[in-house]
Amino acid sequence: MRKYLIDKKEEIKSLEVKDRDIKAKPSKDFANVIIGPRRAGKSFFLFNLIKKLKLQDKEYLFINFEDDEIKNLEREKITKCVHLHTEIYGAEPKYLFFDEIQNLKSWQSFIYSMIEKKRYYVFLTGSSSKLLSKEIATQLRGRSINVVVFPFSFKEFLRVSNFKFKEIYSSYEEAKIKNLLRNYLHQGGFPQVVLKKMEKRVFYREYLNVVLYRDLIERYKIENPEVARFLLYSTIQSFTKEFSLNKIYKQLKQKTEVSNKTIYAYSTYLEEIFFAFFLRKFHFSYKKSLLSMPKVYINDNGLANLAFSPEIGKCMENLVFIELKKKELEGKHEIYYWKDYQQREVDFVIKEGIKVKQLIQVTYASDKDEIEKRELKALVAASKELRCNNLLVITWDYEAEEKIDSKKIKFLPLWKWLLREN
Repeated sequence: MRKYLIDKKEEIKSLEVKDRDIKAKPSKDFANVIIGPRRAGKSFFLFNLIKKLKLQDKEYLFINFEDDEIKNLEREKITKCVHLHTEIYGAEPKYLFFDEIQNLKSWQSFIYSMIEKKRYYVFLTGSSSKLLSKEIATQLRGRSINVVVFPFSFKEFLRVSNFKFKEIYSSYEEAKIKNLLRNYLHQGGFPQVVLKKMEKRVFYREYLNVVLYRDLIERYKIENPEVARFLLYSTIQSFTKEFSLNKIYKQLKQKTEVSNKTIYAYSTYLEEIFFAFFLRKFHFSYKKSLLSMPKVYINDNGLANLAFSPEIGKCMENLVFIELKKKELEGKHEIYYWKDYQQREVDFVIKEGIKVKQLIQVTYASDKDEIEKRELKALVAASKELRCNNLLVITWDYEAEEKIDSKKIKFLPLWKWLLREN
């Protein structure tokens, strides 16, 4: 154990770690729980944090409970790691980093005791195939804060592509940004793809297999793998569209024995492992919203581009959803979509507390004439019904501020919104 604690720090120093824009909130009263999709870079976020904070060896302790040196150790030896660190370095660690915590037997009592001491900044990750973030929060009796780690954002993608950020860009630089954005919309942001550690199609095929077999079938002890597979691929093919679980049930029951209850349970699993997300229609009644037909989104555009070539407008909408979802997971707002009896629709309704704060449409348009009138009419109608005047249309390349039916609407290119939001 002594040698492991020392060697692990040397290993971390030797790693090439890319900077992330994710902000942690170190607190001695709560554990920071790193959550997000599989392979989004949760462990490397911890390495990045160590380097960002410029922590010296004596200031932190790092244990990955999947490392062979740790797996075979008795629990009693592992739980004495803080004392052993103090013995080695002559000082207690300020930061405790525990990766893949689910592999430590009765980890809950150990971590809770570390938090109760209020002497350490505790950071945890868990495997989505064995331990969910909500389970960590429950086990720690509310003594945790979520830190959301998704695949690279567009700004992070630009940074690893060695793009130089500026306040004002030339026409050539704007064209370069849009070219990179188009690539990003199609290939996605998973670190192994962006950093070219794996060929894109190989990565996503393997990713889907691991999600299906480990995160779904093994974790939830699913008895009908074909149902899980069908639902998984259906969410990808239907991304950004309304998603009827009842329709999925009717399609499946012609081929296999399955209940409606099973379909709904499996859809919940997809959200729990951060693979797909179901966006509810906005209602002032929470019950009506919960029972509404959802729209489905996926955690990365690269998944859709593996199966088919989706319209760029859909990729834009999915990307905007991901950015909004990150903030929802951090507790900053709630997101919905809006649709009325005339089938007019607004892509995103942003709600803070009891008030609707913003309405957002996303459209692949480079000029106002390319924006469909029905999208603007829907935005105006929703504005009146929801009493919200903060109206935004995210475009490909059109920027302006105009009045339509006495409502002021801001038009902003996606790349500008992404750089501003992040």
